[in-house]
Parts: sequence; structure tokens; C-alpha cells
Amino acid sequence: MLRGIPKILSPELLKVLCEMGHSDRLVIADGNFPSESMGKDAIVIRMDGHGVSEILDAILQVFPLDTYVEKPVQLMELMEQDKGRIATPIWDTYKEIVAKYDERGTKAIENIDRFDFYDEAKKVYCIIATGEAAVYANVMLQKGVVVG
Repeated sequence: MLRGIPKILSPELLKVLCEMGHSDRLVIADGNFPSESMGKDAIVIRMDGHGVSEILDAILQVFPLDTYVEKPVQLMELMEQDKGRIATPIWDTYKEIVAKYDERGTKAIENIDRFDFYDEAKKVYCIIATGEAAVYANVMLQKGVVVG
């Protein structure tokens, strides 16, 4: 055990976060995300008993977001047929969490098309598969530089 490290961050996940370099990306995936098929070229870490929000909050305590890109946090946009039909209150939670750890706040976040998100997810270093029940609850983070 270590002091100052959120207990939800397993040794396996901490190792992966440490291995990641500047501009590497990870996905924290909801329970419906095809983590294993998208993660064929990535490290897939199972965290089925946890939700995306609690993992996002813990990761951002130790993981700097990239300051060299305008939007280092990406969310999966709703499909056209889901707009107005499916609510995404979890996005508000993500915005609050990101604002706690990055001075850009919500300006660091963008929504991208579902299929573009899938294309980008195939290139990430790590996918964290959660048990999150909310839909459209996937979030992609781009790592920044640790200064000091």
C-alpha cells in the first residue's frame, strides 16, 4: 500500500499509467463498450465492479491531461436517433471532475462521433473496462507532461 494514491487504482493500473508517455491515450469504458475487441492492440484492464466517474476522479489525481492539445478529454457523442431520447447526466459529473484537476475545466472536453471514438479507441495504450451502467459513458484521456 502507498500513501496518497487512491485505493481504487490497482497495482496493474498504476503500472500502466506510469508506462504511458506524453500524448498516450486511454479509454475508461462503460459496461456496453466492446473493450476486448477494441483493445486488441492495447492493454485491457478489467474494473467491472466500479463506475467510470470514480475511476476518472482517481486517475486524474495522478495523471496530467495534455496541455499541448486543446481537448485532451473526449466523450462519445450520441447517435442522431438517440438525441432527445437518451439523457447523459453522467457527462455533467465528468465535467465537474475534470474541472477539479485541469484549469481549463469544460473547455478541455469535446464530444466526438461514436464511430470516430471507436476508431480512436483502437489506437489507445489502455482500455479500462468498467461496470458502468450509464450509456454513452465512455471517456478518452490524453496524457500530458509531469512537470517538476
